[in-house]
Amino acid sequence: MTSPCSARLQLNENLQLMQAGSLMRKVKSRSWKKQRYFKLQEDCMTIWYNSKKTGNTKSTFSISDIETVREGHQSEVLQSIADEFKPELCFTIVFHGRRANLDLVANTPEEAQCWIQGLEKLIETVTNMDQKDLLDQWICDWFQKADKNKDGRMNFKEVQDLLKMMNVDMSEHHAYCLFQMADKSESGTLEGEEFVLFYKALTQRDEVLKIFQDFSKDGKKLTLLEFVDFLQQGQLEEENTEELAMDLIARYEPSDTAKKLHAMSIDGFVMYLCSPEGSIFNVAHEQLYQDMTQPLCHYFISSSHNTYLMEDQIRGQSSVEGYIRALKRGCRCVEVDTWDGPNGEPIVYHGRTFTSKILFKDVISAINKYAFRVCDYPVILSLENHCGVEQQDAMAQHLKSILGTKLIMSTLDGRIPTCLPSPDELRGKILLKGKKIGRLVDSLEEQPDDSVGEVTDEEENVEVEEERNEDKKRAKKSKERLSHLLSDCVIYCKSVPFVSFQHSRAHYTLYEMSSVTEYKARKLVREPGNDFVRHNAWQLMRVYPTGLRTDSSNYNPQEMWNVGCQMVALNFQTAGVEMDLNDGLFRQNARCGYVLKPSFMRHVETTFNPDQPQSTEGYSPVNLSILVISAQQLPKVENSKEGSIVDPFVRVEIFGVPIDQTKQETKYIENNGFNPMWYETLHFKIHVPELALVRFVVEDYDKTSRNDFVGQYTLPFKSIKSGYRHIHLLSRDGTKMPPASVFVHVRVTDASQPEQDT
Repeated sequence: MTSPCSARLQLNENLQLMQAGSLMRKVKSRSWKKQRYFKLQEDCMTIWYNSKKTGNTKSTFSISDIETVREGHQSEVLQSIADEFKPELCFTIVFHGRRANLDLVANTPEEAQCWIQGLEKLIETVTNMDQKDLLDQWICDWFQKADKNKDGRMNFKEVQDLLKMMNVDMSEHHAYCLFQMADKSESGTLEGEEFVLFYKALTQRDEVLKIFQDFSKDGKKLTLLEFVDFLQQGQLEEENTEELAMDLIARYEPSDTAKKLHAMSIDGFVMYLCSPEGSIFNVAHEQLYQDMTQPLCHYFISSSHNTYLMEDQIRGQSSVEGYIRALKRGCRCVEVDTWDGPNGEPIVYHGRTFTSKILFKDVISAINKYAFRVCDYPVILSLENHCGVEQQDAMAQHLKSILGTKLIMSTLDGRIPTCLPSPDELRGKILLKGKKIGRLVDSLEEQPDDSVGEVTDEEENVEVEEERNEDKKRAKKSKERLSHLLSDCVIYCKSVPFVSFQHSRAHYTLYEMSSVTEYKARKLVREPGNDFVRHNAWQLMRVYPTGLRTDSSNYNPQEMWNVGCQMVALNFQTAGVEMDLNDGLFRQNARCGYVLKPSFMRHVETTFNPDQPQSTEGYSPVNLSILVISAQQLPKVENSKEGSIVDPFVRVEIFGVPIDQTKQETKYIENNGFNPMWYETLHFKIHVPELALVRFVVEDYDKTSRNDFVGQYTLPFKSIKSGYRHIHLLSRDGTKMPPASVFVHVRVTDASQPEQDT
């Protein structure tokens, strides 16, 4: 069976050589280099590798798993063997999510180029696949998995095995009836188009067909007017519905005949509902849609803690890859933890632990290269400086020589600022957050001074301290020497200690900012009144995980966003609910890492209090009704028993101000991960929709132990589209899992109005 990927590609010389296979070195470290046989499969979508040519189907990865290919010594591992292998032999395969890179060394430069160019061509082809191509590819993928003897045909036994793989619990009689229906040649096997017929019968969406027929007079097609009715009544679209209908038909209707009639068939209808336009996430919010000219303190800023770590904080690996991954995920504030290193070169690692060490200049080079790949809004380097003056000077020199004009070395107009600059004004710029000697006016006037100044260690909360000793340690104000060269690199983000909100108002300026632990921030959140919200309307605040989280776990960022904290720093390397929330919030606004705070959090006289939102001017609660209809092709649970089929249920969780925190779930469906149906409605009242995040979770119900995670999707409430929508599930790692999805109907109403059931 031919995959759409291979069908769309003309097998050039590179792909033919990749299909013939290559024996290359897989490199994990300077001492771990082993030969592995790599081969592109006939579907042009899968690569398997093994130490021998016999092949092991478990050692495979899909082209769709690959994010990019880097040529030469562009990883720390390959740089470590640069003296042994020339750059033209080396390349790195970078995967989506948190999966480790694959570093390879070819035997000749020609072989390396063959794989680099071939992979880039395959990645481009997969990226440009439309909905129909994706559907055809999924069909082909299942065929390849089920065709155990690789004869290009599928007998009934292979079909039964396939159903188990697909999470389908179907009686043998029903399965055989479908098999016979599809076996048009009566050969006792399914080939090519016969398998496509079988798959389409298996995946027929009865619940979608019912909706289609509710709006279609003849039950076979939707006329333009009928489709407009569906968009208005079913999808609750209000503007330019006829124009939208024409556009959707042009894009998703596979039949040329139907297109000419401006009509939509059931196939086109399903394709539209499964497309980005049929997703629960508002496609308009995938663009840059917010005002980017407000002061920096008016934005939530995607922020990373201990960015250099790939694992835990005791023995984990430090790597520039941590910076590359964070920046490519839209992170705009990264942390650099510096210590004195050998040969006068400062190093980055988690001090006084067994974590590995990397050079400061390598970190800055990686930041310089990747800072603006995703967007050109400013990046903030949060500097934890533990170096002596000599190596601080070296740090300053590296910052200036590597970053050049990207590094902010003066205010934008050369004057003392009266408000913080905006992301728009700081496009393509990198700001340093750290300690500074004296006042900003001193460095702007370029007064002659000594090369060394003194600051107290209270100008920064030392991140490794334990909270219970925080106040005692701060009382000891030992003097710390700071290089003027490094101090002059700090302009808009001078680190100062946080004492109290009153102290900040009396003693600090808007270009000074504080960092506090989650423990300290939580205590401030619990204080009566709304001083925290007002503080964050004029000054930046960074919150970071307690030093006790040695496993690199995370805290709930929502309670910090509720009071307007801009830089809520998380361990990006650790998957979980907390990073789901972070990814969910920053999914909007072109994933640029800046999200404009609600208007009621942007002025210093605001009355907004997350504990009493009803008293805020403009308070407008809403009702959210979610009819959970069905799910499609849920993946197998990791490490599940062979042959076991999931018992799925859907939970909807609301994160927001305390009164909005809640969750509800459907009942579980036994033994059906393929097309479970619920038709259950979940109701929520949301008091502050501007701050709410909605997380959809699918789990496998287990009577005797903890439920297993299947998939999730998190998004801002304000980015939800009403109507019939698909929720395209993500893995624990935050990567896509097509075609796994949940099908829902969403209705949002004013909370003062009575709700209507769908």
